[in-house]
Amino acid sequence: MSLLDVSIVSVALPSLQQSLGAEPATVQWVVSGYALTFGLALVPAGRLGDALGRRRMFLGALSAFVLFSGLAGAAPSIGLLVAARLAQGLAAGALAPQNSGLIQQLFSGAERGRAFGLFGATVGISTAVGPVVGGVILALAGGVDGWRWIFLVNVPIGVVALVLAARLIPRTAAGRAGHIDVVGGLLLAGAVLAVLLPLAEADAGGLARLWWLFPVAVGTAALFVRWERRVMRRHGAPLLDLRLLSSTRGYATGAALGAVYFLGFSGIWLVFALFLQSGLGYTPLQSGLSVTAFAIGSAVSAAIGGRLVERFGRRLTVIGLSGVLIGLLVTIGVVLVVPAESLAGALAVPLLVAGIGGGLVISPNITLTLREVPVRMAGSAGGALQTGQRVGAAIGTAALPGAYYLVLGATGQDHQVAAAVALSGAVLSVTAALVIAVRDLRQERVARRRCTEEETHSYDHAAHG
Repeated sequence: MSLLDVSIVSVALPSLQQSLGAEPATVQWVVSGYALTFGLALVPAGRLGDALGRRRMFLGALSAFVLFSGLAGAAPSIGLLVAARLAQGLAAGALAPQNSGLIQQLFSGAERGRAFGLFGATVGISTAVGPVVGGVILALAGGVDGWRWIFLVNVPIGVVALVLAARLIPRTAAGRAGHIDVVGGLLLAGAVLAVLLPLAEADAGGLARLWWLFPVAVGTAALFVRWERRVMRRHGAPLLDLRLLSSTRGYATGAALGAVYFLGFSGIWLVFALFLQSGLGYTPLQSGLSVTAFAIGSAVSAAIGGRLVERFGRRLTVIGLSGVLIGLLVTIGVVLVVPAESLAGALAVPLLVAGIGGGLVISPNITLTLREVPVRMAGSAGGALQTGQRVGAAIGTAALPGAYYLVLGATGQDHQVAAAVALSGAVLSVTAALVIAVRDLRQERVARRRCTEEETHSYDHAAHG
C-alpha cells in the first residue's frame, strides 16, 4: 500500500483537479508531498523501531496510514487533501523500514534470502503496477469523484493487515528506548528536505527557484556525518551508525546501486504515462495495461531471485541489470519506429525482458545490502537504504519527465522522440548501476581468491611444519 501510493495517484490527477477545482501546481503536491514526507521519515523511524520495538512501530504506523488514507479519500478541498497526503507520507515512511528490520530480526540464512525475495518482489511490483491499479480503480469507480477510491481502497485492506499483523508478528524485546539521537535526526531531515523540496516543486519551477537548497543539503549532510562521528566517539547511540558504510560488507555498494537504479526505474512510469496518454490519447487504463508486461516479469523473477541470491550473489544483479538495459534499449527502438495503433503489443516483449531483469535487481540487492547488518541496526540500515532509493526516485521522477517536456518543445511536439530521449536517461541510470555491480563482483572475486590463497598457504605451512 505505501509504495503503491507513490505512483497510483498520478493517473488520477486530471479527474482530481476537475473535481476539486484546483490549480495544477497545487494538485502536483498530492504526489510530491507524499513522496517528500515519506523520504523524511525513513531513517528516524527505522532508528525508533530499533529502540522502541519494530512490532510496536509497525502497528502504530499502519494504523496512522489507514486513518490518513480515509481522510484523504474524504477530503472536501485540495488543501485538506494535501495535508492528509503529507501525514499519510509520514506514516508510510515510518512503516517501511520496519519491514526490512523485522525480516532481519525474524529470519536468518537461506530463509532470510527467501523472505527478502518476497519483500523485493513486493517493492518491484508495487512500484511498477501503480498506473495499472490506478487505471482499474478509476474505470470501476467512474464519475467525477472516482479518484477518492484511490485512497479509500487502503482502508479495508489496511484493517485486514492490522488484524493479521497483531496476530502474526511476534513480540520481541526492544532496544534502548532512552537513547534517541534527536540532533542527528534534525540534521538528516534537513539534508533530505533540501534535496527533495526543489524536486517536489519541479513542475512549478522549483529547480530554478530553489536550486540553492542543493548546496545547503551538502553542507547539512556534512554536519550530520560530523555529529554522528561525535556521538559514536562518546559511545552514544547514533541515528545512523556510520560503520554501516565503512565496515559492513556490501552495504555502501548496495545502497549506492539501489539509489542509482531507482533514479531511472521510477521515472520510466511517468514518462510512459505522459507519452501514452498525452501523446497517443490512451485512457489511464489502456496506458497502465500497456506496461503490465514489466510488472509480470518483475513479480516472477523477484520471487525466484530471492531463492537464488545465496548461490549466485552479486552475479545475479549483474545479470538482472543487463536484462533491464537490453529491454530498455529495445523499448526505445520500438517507441521510435512502431506506429501508435500497434505500439501496446510491440512493447510487451522488451518490457517483459526488462521486467525479468528488474526483478533480479531489487530483491537480490536488498538481500546483499542488508545480510551482514547486525540485527540491532536493522531498522536504521533499512531506513537509510530506502532513503537513498526515495531520493533517487525523486530525482528520476523530476528529471525524466522534465527531459520529455524539454524535447517535446524543441521538436514541435514530437512525442515519440521526446519519449525516446527521456527513456535514454533511464538507460544511463541503469548503466551506472551496472558499473557499480560489476565493480563489486570483481572485488568479491578478488577477496575470495585471496581467501583461498591464504587457506592454501596455511595448509602448506602446516603440512611442512
